[in-house]
Amino acid sequence: MTRYETNVFRGIKNILIIQLGDIGDVVWGIPTIWAIKESLPRANTFVIVREGFGELLKMEPSVVEIFEVKKIKRDLWGQIAEQVRFFKKIRSQHFDMAIDLRSGDRGAFLAFLSGAAKRVSAHYHDVPFWRNLLFTDIIHPLHSENIRGAAEQSLRIVRELGIDTAKKIPRLTIADWLKQRAVDIMAATGQAGNFWITINPFSRWSYKELPEEKWIDVLDWLEEECGLPAALVGSPDERERAEKLKNKCKEKVFNLAGKTTLPELAGVLSLSRLHIGVDSAALHIAAAVGTPTISVYGPSNWKEWAPIGNNHRIIMSDWKCVPCRQKGCNGTERSHCLEELNTDKIKAAIREAINTDVGH
Repeated sequence: MTRYETNVFRGIKNILIIQLGDIGDVVWGIPTIWAIKESLPRANTFVIVREGFGELLKMEPSVVEIFEVKKIKRDLWGQIAEQVRFFKKIRSQHFDMAIDLRSGDRGAFLAFLSGAAKRVSAHYHDVPFWRNLLFTDIIHPLHSENIRGAAEQSLRIVRELGIDTAKKIPRLTIADWLKQRAVDIMAATGQAGNFWITINPFSRWSYKELPEEKWIDVLDWLEEECGLPAALVGSPDERERAEKLKNKCKEKVFNLAGKTTLPELAGVLSLSRLHIGVDSAALHIAAAVGTPTISVYGPSNWKEWAPIGNNHRIIMSDWKCVPCRQKGCNGTERSHCLEELNTDKIKAAIREAINTDVGH
């Protein structure tokens, strides 16, 4: 029995988990959902995510219902009407408790307007003063440099409520029909069979990326030395960049960027023998579907965000300043540690990965 059940949270039946972060944040929030369900098996857990991200959680049995915060493309009165309908739907669930896993204003408003009597959030210093006032329970989660994995970003919040889980690595279930859909998508590009490597060179933040010429070197080497077909994956916004990268390669590369829905991307990644990329959504989805990964890190702290486990390898510069946690060197949006990273490190990790029987 947890502190949650014996103290101020006795009798909780419906819990709203608010996770309005990026795709990777949603994936890494799965262990928190498990922790709540394990600690309170009789409670119903609901989740709010950003538009389009809910598809990732549809196969998660711990979740009763998923709500998506959508971008409303209407006039002012139309937006107001749609928001009213959305909040009525949320309040109709009669939530006893809402837990916001992020620091944003929107999540705070959703928690408040949900009607939940108990509203929980971590304390944040860099937010408007009124944001924390929208919650009934502000907690001060502990942070330890010895704890690894992005799941800790949200687990450390609920842990202060007496809720925890031994399962710290998120898992996404991929249906058989979705795997077949992935095979069909690859076949449409000219890749026969169901064997490939996926690569995502792109990030929302340019300072997390390797220079293009380094990816060209790695992609050409993959085909020449390993005979492995490579598929570039990414968002629709990254499709043009992926096409330019593909056309600069001497060897054949498949471009799937922008060609898949989010569930289809998960399907493609689930059949990939190995995923290579920077800190981005595809990396975290690949790890969650059980695909071995090689992730390239620069200024970001890999201890806090990289996939954990024996099937996941991390590449970084040996510079003493890494990780600096800045947006590029001195905030310039350029990371010299990545610009000068030797691709031999990546190639060595690829050799090790493909020569290791990882059971995938």
